[in-house]
Amino acid sequence: MVVQNADEKMPQGLLTEHHYPVVAEGSGVTASKEGARAKKVHNAELFAAVQETRIKKWSKTSIQLYFSIFIAFCCACANGYDGSLMTAIIAMPHFQNTFHTGTTGTQVSLIFSLYTVGSMVGAPFAAILSDRLGRKKGMFIGGLVIIVGMILVSTASTVPQFVVGRFVLGCGISVMTVAAPAYSVEIAPPHWRGRCTGFYNCGWFGGSIPAAAITYGTNFIDNNYSWRIPLIGQAFTCIIVMISVFFIPESPRFLIANGREQEAVDFLVKYHGNGDPASRLVLLEIEEMRDNIQQDGIDKTNFDYRPLFLTHNGRWRMGQVLMISIFGQFSGNGLGYFNTVIFNNLGVTSVSQQLAYNLLNSVISAIGALIAVALTDRMLRRMVLVWGTLACIAALATNSGLSAVIRNQGDNIDLSYGKGALASYFLFNVIFSFTYTPLQGVIPTEALETTMRAKGLAASGIIVSAMGFINQFAGPIALQNIQNQYIYVFVGWDCVEALMWYLFGVESQGRTLEQLEWVYSQPNPVKASLKVDKVVIQADGKVTEKIIGVANV
Repeated sequence: MVVQNADEKMPQGLLTEHHYPVVAEGSGVTASKEGARAKKVHNAELFAAVQETRIKKWSKTSIQLYFSIFIAFCCACANGYDGSLMTAIIAMPHFQNTFHTGTTGTQVSLIFSLYTVGSMVGAPFAAILSDRLGRKKGMFIGGLVIIVGMILVSTASTVPQFVVGRFVLGCGISVMTVAAPAYSVEIAPPHWRGRCTGFYNCGWFGGSIPAAAITYGTNFIDNNYSWRIPLIGQAFTCIIVMISVFFIPESPRFLIANGREQEAVDFLVKYHGNGDPASRLVLLEIEEMRDNIQQDGIDKTNFDYRPLFLTHNGRWRMGQVLMISIFGQFSGNGLGYFNTVIFNNLGVTSVSQQLAYNLLNSVISAIGALIAVALTDRMLRRMVLVWGTLACIAALATNSGLSAVIRNQGDNIDLSYGKGALASYFLFNVIFSFTYTPLQGVIPTEALETTMRAKGLAASGIIVSAMGFINQFAGPIALQNIQNQYIYVFVGWDCVEALMWYLFGVESQGRTLEQLEWVYSQPNPVKASLKVDKVVIQADGKVTEKIIGVANV
């Protein structure tokens, strides 16, 4: 039995069985069979399908799926590697002896920011490659371009060559970071989607931690290889990706969007249905993909971004992408590019100690992100972003206050204030990583439907790079002129972010990618996203009844 709430028509699917009676009273549901229980879920069809199709977590096919997600993760590692790399290299004496850039100012801004300019320029072409050639080939081409950029920067002896290399690296990263998150979200089973895509984005730490460790070690080399070796290391994960893409499957959603339905069905049966073509989860996914994925969508036109901005559905989808792209780069985390400068301002003047703290910051931030990944499929995205951003405000405000005291103390810094400022800075990074790092991969990929996903991620990449440009160009100048007072900017801005998430954040947890089409087509997608179904689960775990859209979370 299926009971439909009359207020808003939600999509129907496969759940039509009737085993035991259910009594619906108002918005409640009562299970009459002993041992049965009622439960609120975002998508009754999906919940029932998952209950009946238990994917074997450690089967051969699941391990192959994990490997495919790991290859996408490696693409994020390539991006994260740069995050810790340059902040450490800039502080190295032999780098300064070669390039004479200083650690703050205009030249440093140029070196940092040309990477993001390259990302912005490459993003539209990254979308075309991913849509036309596939997600796998997009990752391969991105790795190839990064290797070219690595050769340029690691052999440089002049600032112009180094800057050009940084630009090429940015172009390669944009290709990888359009194809990889799309691939990760599109191959994941619906109930694993948050963990798989969140894990992808944790690749930032999979790159930043090795970069911090390598630069800490090579700093003791007394020649130019102290900075050249870490730059050469940028090619490592790219080589892994370029070899491995020949051994992983293509995205089923890309296949359906390009008329290769049987290949998509074969993928779903193998990886989502335990090899059973009659699997309820497989049948649900195939039905929804056929209904929602267009074979003549905007992925077939190279530079047509109009549906992302000229339709109600598209604007709300891009609203989520804009918020996570801007807030995920400009919540205070951009200060991480200048950790060594911040540590110096807090009284940590030894270069080796600064690099050690840089490594420690990466490690504890990664712990926060990995904890969030493990919980992503159980936590409501919207409220994590609201409360997490508020916690970021508290940590940054504490750091700002203690830094102001330190600044007023001149050369006679009270170590207790310095330790407090460092602790609050580390705490901010843990909170930010828990709140934003997994969801920076999850939110945009979930918000975008298949045929607009690559273009939307390309637009996201341009926005992220633009915010990164502001961080990396304005950051050194601001830190030079107003030092730690720069942090006050982020305290105020994070207040705006928390309010925006509360008012405009669309909840996507617990729904299939295709069901989100219904959510974004409603007059108020935020309200629609909070609607839940109620289901009855029998003692044997079988879902037998549902009432559609009866309550809000």
